[in-house]
Amino acid sequence: MRTLLCVALLVLAALAGIDNLHAHEATMGVIEFREVRAGTYIGRWTSEPNIGGANVQLRMPQHCFLRMPELSCSTRGLVGPVTIANMGSGLSAVLVKVFPLDGDYRSYTLSSANPTVNILGTGAPTIETWIELARTYVNYGIDHILLGVDHLLFVLGLIWIVKGGWKLVKTITAFTVGHSLSLAAAAFGLFGVPEQPLNACIALSIVFIGVEIVRLQRGETTLTARYPWIVAFSFGLVHGIGFAGALAGLGIEPRLLPAALLLFNIGVEIGQLAFVLLVLALMWAHQRLKAELPRWGAALPAYAIGSVAMFWFIGRMVRIFATSTMT
Repeated sequence: MRTLLCVALLVLAALAGIDNLHAHEATMGVIEFREVRAGTYIGRWTSEPNIGGANVQLRMPQHCFLRMPELSCSTRGLVGPVTIANMGSGLSAVLVKVFPLDGDYRSYTLSSANPTVNILGTGAPTIETWIELARTYVNYGIDHILLGVDHLLFVLGLIWIVKGGWKLVKTITAFTVGHSLSLAAAAFGLFGVPEQPLNACIALSIVFIGVEIVRLQRGETTLTARYPWIVAFSFGLVHGIGFAGALAGLGIEPRLLPAALLLFNIGVEIGQLAFVLLVLALMWAHQRLKAELPRWGAALPAYAIGSVAMFWFIGRMVRIFATSTMT
């Protein structure tokens, strides 16, 4: 147990040392190009203004000339390679949506890992389209989980309570199943939950885990210790809706949404698995080194997790009340 406490402190210190980390803050910018006459488009950023700032550079096909908001591509139209540069650390990807005069719109996703896409105009998705989609949304899912400190703290709490073995495998699997189901349901619009109350509930779930850890240290029997997979599945449903917020409002083409959702979820699971393996590796290393915390520090990680989560909860509740007062 004291080895795990050391590991928890190390992980908390690492998370605290990363700048600008918030709950599920990997962001995607969205820019639209609407054709107003043959070969001429009007472009605009539909995401937050700071996402579509001057640092983001779009390089259009050679036959096109871009001076926002107008894009001129002659009679050939907007076809050919489009490249993005200088996204910065606060932007995970950019969704380019093209609305032709005739036919349905098309969407293309660019990221640092996949900075160039080939806009093909109308027609069914090609193999190239699916490869670009996979490279982009798997990376987007990894970014989203690794920047989601609240999610990582919840997973850390589960590892702390369950410790290891097959019981941990079942617990993490139950959490994965829970957030995968709610992510899919929310992404397909089967239900919707306001973002601010949802984020407050996510913070409260971490407070609950912190309290469970403290009770466990006092020798009490806790709900999470007795039924870890049930608790993990239940809160996984809540966290999954939070993940869905990363895809909401992007306007991904309906034909590409199932694949984008699957690939995004794969990325989330890769990031989560990497974090779990990191914590388990640190536990193994500390056992080998026989590093231990003094007895007075045994409760520090649990109270740190709970305090940070309660700070998030209070802050999110304040924003909810401030928003309701303004309206």
